[in-house]
Amino acid sequence: MKALEIQQLNTYYGKSHILQGVDLEVGEGELVTLLGRNGAGKSTTLRSIMGMTPARAGHVRIFGTDSTHLPPFHIARLGVGLVPEGRRIFANLTVEENLKVPVDRPGPWSIARIYKLFPRLAERKSHKGQQLSGGEQEMLSIARVLLLNPKLLLLDEPSQGLAPLIVQNVFDVIVSARNEGTSVLLIEQNVRASIKIADRAYVLDRGLITYSGVAAEFGQDEQRVQELAGASAQKWEFPDD
Repeated sequence: MKALEIQQLNTYYGKSHILQGVDLEVGEGELVTLLGRNGAGKSTTLRSIMGMTPARAGHVRIFGTDSTHLPPFHIARLGVGLVPEGRRIFANLTVEENLKVPVDRPGPWSIARIYKLFPRLAERKSHKGQQLSGGEQEMLSIARVLLLNPKLLLLDEPSQGLAPLIVQNVFDVIVSARNEGTSVLLIEQNVRASIKIADRAYVLDRGLITYSGVAAEFGQDEQRVQELAGASAQKWEFPDD
């Protein structure tokens, strides 16, 4: 069974045809990255998966259930966790209070384990969300969703605006989630960082899938990386510990 199957997805904003027959899938326990320039339709894809911008045509299936026209709270109950762009933590709550918001679900993730993975959050557990740096807020946003012990984790641009060392920390946790058996769909503009951790990659360009294949193979095609994903000419290397 696939964790996520998208077939011929067509999504509109008013008369604007954003997603044009998108096909995409994530296997159970697989980490898949969806790449593309700004405006390609990446965030719209997540919104369609979550039922926030329902598709006009096509199908979305989550662990075999047709979720195309389900409301977001029903989709969440299927075991889907979303880390949205822009973090959206509770600014007036402390780190610890933010982590206590999610409803407890059985699984490997607990507050104690989150603090081990994100020692910075442990150090700042009594600080309010508004007092955290951008990187710390991103860590907290991911941590809150992990505490739901989702079966399918959706992340929208988690590296946006972060320093390379923090990106490494965030991506290490994403890999840890995959290694625990969580299926992951990672939406990213940081092409070189994401293909280092992903099993497979898709490229979305103007609402169309223009590449689908093994992430490592995509990363070896320098011209395709630059032309299709809008990557910079510089090589990406995670900083040394």
